[in-house]
Amino acid sequence: MKSRWNDETAARYVEAALAAGQSEALGLRIYTSRIIGGDPDLVLHGGGNTSVKVTSVTGEALMHIKGSGWDLDTIEAPGLPAVRLEPLLETRNGPKLSDPDMVSLLRASLIDADAPNPSVEALLHAFLPFAFVDHTHATAILALADQPDMRETVRRIYGDRLAYVPYVMPGFDLSIVADRIYREHPGCEGLWLENHGLFTFADDARSSYELMIEFVTMAEQELARKGVELTGPQPSDGPEDMALRSRLETALVRDDSPFAKGVFLDYRSTAAIRAHAGKADVEEIGLRGTVTPDHVIRIKPWPMVIEADADAAAIETALAAYAERYKAYFARNATRTREPKQMLDVTPRVVLIRSEGVYALGASAKAAAIGGDLCEQATRAINAAEAYGRFTPIGEADLFDMEYWSLEQAKLMVGAK
Repeated sequence: MKSRWNDETAARYVEAALAAGQSEALGLRIYTSRIIGGDPDLVLHGGGNTSVKVTSVTGEALMHIKGSGWDLDTIEAPGLPAVRLEPLLETRNGPKLSDPDMVSLLRASLIDADAPNPSVEALLHAFLPFAFVDHTHATAILALADQPDMRETVRRIYGDRLAYVPYVMPGFDLSIVADRIYREHPGCEGLWLENHGLFTFADDARSSYELMIEFVTMAEQELARKGVELTGPQPSDGPEDMALRSRLETALVRDDSPFAKGVFLDYRSTAAIRAHAGKADVEEIGLRGTVTPDHVIRIKPWPMVIEADADAAAIETALAAYAERYKAYFARNATRTREPKQMLDVTPRVVLIRSEGVYALGASAKAAAIGGDLCEQATRAINAAEAYGRFTPIGEADLFDMEYWSLEQAKLMVGAK
């Protein structure tokens, strides 16, 4: 992976920020957020987050942190709302915060009361004692993070430069655990989050960004060491069976479906997707879960798999089987949660066509395209993970907690507006 940093472009962002009455640091934060978000092998569609700590003209410590509903590749100053840092730091040694309490604290700490909700990982950004903090879900990192028992491998690759954080639910718990692990590893330059992604940090924008690029490159090199080629984003070049598409549309648009008013289908058939769709155990692999936890809120826990020649009856049978599997998944997991859960719809968001391609489904063209992009990246990560070892994402219980986490559901609603 190559650095996209350009001194002249960085200077233009600083100049624009100063002209708007903003800080140089915010200008650089916008710039590096955009070059991170502009690389689909780092983040996609609201994934990842960035922050910068500054001092106000009155001497107050503030942090600009990515807000919900913004994508890094197009982010502007309003998408990095400022929060007062001190109230966030006080939570480090305080009592455990519930999700609503954490959101209330973050909103109460906003300088602009009308700003979007700060990232659910804002507390961790606040705790890390660096001006710039970057968090991504890079494809190469996911291919390795979704492997079993990777602690020693990560240490072999990165030495003391990265601290290993076992999987913890994002939000307050992750912030507390990751902060403790960071303080146990003084001098580390980043955090490796099991089954999740990567944090880097530094006191200047370029260093934090280029640490991210360096560490992702090292992950690519580890894959290559075992003969695993991680292909970049690929164009969809396979033919689509329009008759099959029509049969899917007919089956999906019905009164008891979230697509009762119409469904949008985004078809992808790349070399990587066809290689994945052609695996004999592709359905079993899909049932393991999503490549990074927050994908589940957009594409559900697993795809529906059908044959390339599936007729209307076969599609109806597959939809019924998917619904029963989803209901059983909900029943197994809803009983162990502290607050009651209401089951979401039982309709897939991804339909995999054996040996051919995938359809991402959405109630809008935008939602379907986002699902298609996530599938394209996920497929390449899964192929690399399987070639390296065994694709092993978070388990079902953790996946359910993420899918039914109120904060993630709220984020999806903001992104849909």
